[in-house]
Amino acid sequence: MPLDPLAKRLLTMMAAASSADRKRPTPDERRQALAKLMQFARADVTDVMRADAMLRGPAGNIGYRLYAPPSPQHSAPAPGFVFFHGGGMVAGSIETHDRIAAALAQASGCRLVSVDYRLAPEHKFPAAVEDAIAATQFVLANAASLGVDPARLVVGGDSAGATLAAVVCQHALQNAWPDIAAQCLICPVLDFEETSPSREEFAENHLIDRVTLQADLTDYLPKDADLADPRISPLRALHVAGLPPAIIHTAEYDPMRDEGNAYARKLLAAGVTVEHICHEGMIHNFHAMGAVLPQARLVLSQIGEQIRRAVG
Repeated sequence: MPLDPLAKRLLTMMAAASSADRKRPTPDERRQALAKLMQFARADVTDVMRADAMLRGPAGNIGYRLYAPPSPQHSAPAPGFVFFHGGGMVAGSIETHDRIAAALAQASGCRLVSVDYRLAPEHKFPAAVEDAIAATQFVLANAASLGVDPARLVVGGDSAGATLAAVVCQHALQNAWPDIAAQCLICPVLDFEETSPSREEFAENHLIDRVTLQADLTDYLPKDADLADPRISPLRALHVAGLPPAIIHTAEYDPMRDEGNAYARKLLAAGVTVEHICHEGMIHNFHAMGAVLPQARLVLSQIGEQIRRAVG
């Protein structure tokens, strides 16, 4: 299918506003650019309560924001959703992804915990992974006080946040944690060991380009990092049988399309239940641009329905 006309218009506007001589962005430039982009997120979620708090992580306190959709008074614990924001492990925060987290909480009916994990280059790999694991353990251990049913916990994220979600689920399986009800991976980044055809085809002028991806990777990883390490490239995990049921959303014009599609196939082949949709005509991060892309509103509602089914 051709590139969606509204997505194409957005990309054209972004290209016109950027420098013709594309240089490696600094971490601050990357953070400012993502914050500006996330202003296109839908802003019509009004009935979700928010509360900020801290949890103890491996290197100090980790901020998180708890989102609580309306529920009947004296109701049973709600399903939970541990959410990790995108941003290439360099950018993003609970603030940039506030609207997305609220929309997912509303659509899914989950009490959602959005995690402000450590970012690179100040905190290189595996800092973000360690924080993601610690935050999920915290939610499981403190489910009652969070109003969450630990037997109905979803772990998910978008873009690089989906990387962390996939890694947490793999870690949980390897370490015999209580079962996670589902994993939700939105436009996931899952493989840095090999360059896929979609990474080549959409390396320029498709929202996130080759220069930015390489800058993020350089900022995130130590020089001696093994790109085949499943904590960096979850697609490279050898054993995936027994992982939680997966909800995976990819986009046709996303450089990371092929790795997300490949992970869906890999999980299916291992006997994992998978609901996978590759959205025609869409670009990376399209789900977060509901102010300009109608499909973004639809996909968040769709994900909410999928999660409701997954957690009963």
